[in-house]
Amino acid sequence: MIPALRQAYNAAFTQEKYEAFIRELSGTHPGQLDFRVAETPIFVPRDFRNKILDACEAIVDALLDPAYHLESERAIPQGLRVPGEDGPPQFIAFDFGICTGKDGELEPQLIEMQGFPSLFAYQALFPEVHTRHFGKPEGFSSYLNGLNKESYLEMLRKLLLAGEAPEQVILLEIFPEEQKTRVDFAATKAYVGIETVCLTRLIRDGRKLYYEKDGRRIEIRRIYNRLIFDDLHQQPAEVRALGDLLTEDLDVTWVPHPNWFYRISKFSLPFIQHPYVPQTQFLNRVDTLPADLENYVVKPLFSFAGQGVIIDVTREAVDAIPDPENWILQRKVPYAAVIETPDEPAKAEIRMFYFWEPGTPRPIAASNLARLSKGKMVGVRYNKDKEWVGGSFCYFEE
Repeated sequence: MIPALRQAYNAAFTQEKYEAFIRELSGTHPGQLDFRVAETPIFVPRDFRNKILDACEAIVDALLDPAYHLESERAIPQGLRVPGEDGPPQFIAFDFGICTGKDGELEPQLIEMQGFPSLFAYQALFPEVHTRHFGKPEGFSSYLNGLNKESYLEMLRKLLLAGEAPEQVILLEIFPEEQKTRVDFAATKAYVGIETVCLTRLIRDGRKLYYEKDGRRIEIRRIYNRLIFDDLHQQPAEVRALGDLLTEDLDVTWVPHPNWFYRISKFSLPFIQHPYVPQTQFLNRVDTLPADLENYVVKPLFSFAGQGVIIDVTREAVDAIPDPENWILQRKVPYAAVIETPDEPAKAEIRMFYFWEPGTPRPIAASNLARLSKGKMVGVRYNKDKEWVGGSFCYFEE
């Protein structure tokens, strides 16, 4: 996106440097890196960074509207409401595609958002290791709002621990050893000191939860929630039944509270009007399907990692959806194949990390991740036969 930096980076790139980089990155937490890492970061010019931040701040304004909070009550599926919601989410992530606007200029377009964590700890490790092998351009940073690795991790620790002993705070997942994001769990333990605990290892005693470590039963005071109910519901019946525990009134603090996974999600998109947010409607509120369905995508509200998305929309596919109230119709965004690589250019998405400290009026932009793609969908699982694709990060011009 910055031609001079791109040309210099590509010219200096060697396969040997990339392989050495991957060896160090994967060797930091052996056996945990389970997705493809792209050969390059994205160099984001200041004006494009400002466009993304402008969109994020406008979205935050919409989310802060009390009327939206009332509307989002119905975003929480029946039977999945968790007690104890106690304020705004500590974390929000916004996903933007790098797109071509009507004026031919590059612009961000919101793809989706989530009141849910992302790879916060891994994305502190990743740029640091990358810099050791490839260097970093002057005047650029992967962090925002004046943060650096140390202050970013300090904020992450503060949000996760809130003064509690690390051993009384857990990262909760379902079968974490099978999750493709597990490298982030390992990085979180390394940087914050908290254990990753599987749902199947929770021990309940009244309203309290415990886990066992080194032969001791330890009370859980805070849960860094990485468990997605949609993932849980794909498990065998005996595992799904364990999830019922999470909807009961327990003496724990959620970080973030599970209800925010639904309150801030694809459900939010129809309520936001902004040039960088594509036109979106709830499918059950669409009276007449557009004649140009090839320019739209249909997405389930309650799924993740691109699962269930209908890219090639037809009337027959829409008519076959049994629960249209749980789907959205969204205008496709024109991804720009703007990242020059040795063969074909790549498309990209940028995920902005927002951290929200309790007692502050709104969240702040903290860091990011990026994903490069040469396939129909952006995501590490959709480009397995390609190079210069996969997980990455942005250097923002300061």
